[in-house]
Amino acid sequence: MQNYFPDASRLVYGCMGLGGGWNNEPATKEHVLQAHQVIEQALALNINVFDHADIYTFGKAETVFGKVLKENPSLKERMILQSKCAIRFEDDLGPKRYDFSAKWIESSVEGILQRLNIEQLDILLLHRPDPLMELDEVATTLSSLQQQGKIKHVGVSNMHGHQMAYLQSALSSPIVANQLEMSLAFRDWLEDGVTTNSPANRDSGYAPGTLEYCMMNKIQLQAWGSLAQGKYTGASTQNNTDAATAALVNTLAAEYETSPEAIVLAWLMRHPANIQPVLGTTNIERIKACHKSMDVQLTREHWYLLLETARGQEMP
Repeated sequence: MQNYFPDASRLVYGCMGLGGGWNNEPATKEHVLQAHQVIEQALALNINVFDHADIYTFGKAETVFGKVLKENPSLKERMILQSKCAIRFEDDLGPKRYDFSAKWIESSVEGILQRLNIEQLDILLLHRPDPLMELDEVATTLSSLQQQGKIKHVGVSNMHGHQMAYLQSALSSPIVANQLEMSLAFRDWLEDGVTTNSPANRDSGYAPGTLEYCMMNKIQLQAWGSLAQGKYTGASTQNNTDAATAALVNTLAAEYETSPEAIVLAWLMRHPANIQPVLGTTNIERIKACHKSMDVQLTREHWYLLLETARGQEMP
């Protein structure tokens, strides 16, 4: 991210929880107020990258965010805004599906800009790979949106290295970000490399080389689900391995004089890939607890101890 946005924060605020529930009830003044409070808190902590998607709370997340920007236009100058498109839910036309057609991408961007009350999106991410993608059509559409000034940069989400390389082959500008599920609990991105040449690797469905492709091509890795739904920071644990990991996280939090959330995020951030964790909480105190990760540098030994404990077994 720093290659294209030198002032981008290491943490990203994920806006999926804004706008109320995933239902057809309209957003309220209270939801707009919540968005304003969250935005102000994030900016106060120097978190200036905000992550959206056109589907979040069925468009209401972008809508309440846009109302805050309309009421406070100067806030936009302090932000880097990204949003995602291409997931379509079941409707009268068909089942849940992904859509990289020119018509859908163009209409999605128009909707995003309108809801966010902005003229240009800093990064448009394609949300999920579309098996029916027509490469030239997508490249032409994205290039046109850039030329029109509606989007500045292109990114992807949930793509492996081969898919990114294929898409990049037709684009005239670089893919700048890839958002993947990455956490101490979801470690496929990491296990792929550490279990190479061992029986454990046979059961991995992760595409080899994705991490390295992003690092070699300066594609910012962003981690959704970075707090593992709170399973190590207060949520109920499902098994002995999770319980042991949660206990270790709390022990290290005390040792580093920080929060459990900071330890979980610092584990991700200790990796040389310069991973940007995406924070999805709307709880102000938890946002503050997450931000403490900026001051934590785990030792190599603690990093591996967390990995081993979360794996439930020692390294191969």
